Amino acid sequence: MTDSALTDRGVLRLVGTVLPAGERQELHLSGGLVVDRPTAADVSTVHTGGWIVPGLVDAHCHIGLDQHGAVDRETQEQQAIADREAGALLVRDAGSAADTRWIDDREDLPKIIRAGRHIARSKRYIRNYGWEIEPDELVAYVEQEARRGDGWVKLVGDWIDRDAGDLTACWPAEALDAAIARAHDLGARVTAHVFGEHALPDLLAAGIDCIEHGTGVLPDMLGQLAGRGVAVVPTLIQLENFPEYADQAAAKFPVYSAHMRDLYDRRLERLRDAYEAGVPVYAGTDAGGVLGHGLVAQEIQALTSIGMSGEQALAAGSWAARDWLGVPSTLQPGDPADLVVYDEDPRTNPAVLTHPRVILLRGKVVFSA
Repeated sequence: MTDSALTDRGVLRLVGTVLPAGERQELHLSGGLVVDRPTAADVSTVHTGGWIVPGLVDAHCHIGLDQHGAVDRETQEQQAIADREAGALLVRDAGSAADTRWIDDREDLPKIIRAGRHIARSKRYIRNYGWEIEPDELVAYVEQEARRGDGWVKLVGDWIDRDAGDLTACWPAEALDAAIARAHDLGARVTAHVFGEHALPDLLAAGIDCIEHGTGVLPDMLGQLAGRGVAVVPTLIQLENFPEYADQAAAKFPVYSAHMRDLYDRRLERLRDAYEAGVPVYAGTDAGGVLGHGLVAQEIQALTSIGMSGEQALAAGSWAARDWLGVPSTLQPGDPADLVVYDEDPRTNPAVLTHPRVILLRGKVVFSA
């Protein structure tokens, strides 16, 4: 439910405990920003009480996709609204075949940081999702997507190789070295879909910036990941599909099936080890394929299953993720007025994240329960 009566009335005021500082504050919003307390203005109080959190972040999302490929604008809008009403006011779109730039002109929809379109090996990814190319084309496609994205490029690092009957690395080391170096020359960071273990050493050696899923991260990789600040976005809700993928493949690809089951069984241990080793971990749902949108609250809660406290998990889906993506992460004067209000402290009761009281995006109320 939206409350349009308050959205265009001078300065808006909220009072509550503002995170991450945990201090009770009075916030004033105007022109899409947090502002200093006005000395004379038409001030309307939006809400008093509760806990105020910088807008949530879905750091792995696919607005513009469903399980079959690109979707139309009406569906894109529905996806973006579902994310917004879950409190996800910032989305890192980790690959989409659709053009969603029109969303940037809508002040009532979340901000999207795009990674362009997936770059995959020929016949080694989901049909209609990515560019499917060969290694000698990788640098050119990385250049293209670096220019089309918002500072990110997305590679498919591993996928089932039907000849091998298992997950294998998609790219030779020399192709990765040249492509990731070129992305960095262009000011873009590179992330990669990786389920298994075998693709990771070459990706890390080439300077990858982020790993999506991360179920193949092994103990001897943790020092390099942590030391270089290579992030992992686990997509824990998505990982719950691994047993189904294993079942579907069991008859034709038994080795792959067994591998996916093993990755599933070890997922929490491996991701817990990564987090405890100091690897940056952020909340991302992988919505837009087989999963619906609007699941960021559940993903943040799921991060507690790998040993993160409620506060650490919330940071991974709010202020820490905003810092990582280069977006203001506090609610100080001059910062974007993107915030969510909850009736209880979400650090001690993460379940309250599924029940926002008020959501403001660019200083306007877009949801009020």
